Amino acid sequence: MNFYEHLKTATEENRGYLLSAPLVADCLQGRAQLKDYLAFLSQAYHHVRHTTPLLMSLGGRLPDRLAWLRPAVAEYIEEEIGHEEWILDDITAAGGDAAAVRASRPDLPAEVMVAYAYDLIARGNPAGFFGMVFVLEGTSVALALMAADKIQHALDLPNAAFSYLRSHGTLDQQHTQHLASLLEQMEPADQQEVLRCAKVFYKLYGDVFRGLANTQVAACN
Repeated sequence: MNFYEHLKTATEENRGYLLSAPLVADCLQGRAQLKDYLAFLSQAYHHVRHTTPLLMSLGGRLPDRLAWLRPAVAEYIEEEIGHEEWILDDITAAGGDAAAVRASRPDLPAEVMVAYAYDLIARGNPAGFFGMVFVLEGTSVALALMAADKIQHALDLPNAAFSYLRSHGTLDQQHTQHLASLLEQMEPADQQEVLRCAKVFYKLYGDVFRGLANTQVAACN
């Protein structure tokens, strides 16, 4: 078993915490409401807008033993930059107020997840950041395309309201193979940090989904 497969197996229980969030079940069973989708997009905006700054910080913090990761980090930056604007476009297409979302503060779960990622890079082992990559990309591959279809069918929204989910669902299928290759090249101690952080991020990202019921969203007039 390679490390990526071991990582999936070792985090199965943690992944269950995220997938058992009520909103996830509602979306996959065609019971999504517009307010839920807009709430998801609003919090997605607040963590996705930090993807590029986090990756830039990561590239500068990698120790010598992980310097070989810098080209991969640079590729991630090139591919991820500006994706938060896709989310704002989706919000507008779904009838939400993108300007209000841009000006808002994140809910606490999203803020804590982002803060933990910054702190991990600044004070911990930067290799652990790839635990976050594993969680977000793995969740996207598992859910994004299916969720987009179910939500669109339930809410009768245009294709323009799903650029983030559909593009990431497809893009992250490619990323997971690349990530598996990178993780396999890490030293065992760094791999264990990826595993530890993946478990943490499943909890933090699961909390984001579980908190969406309390997210306040605004519709365009």
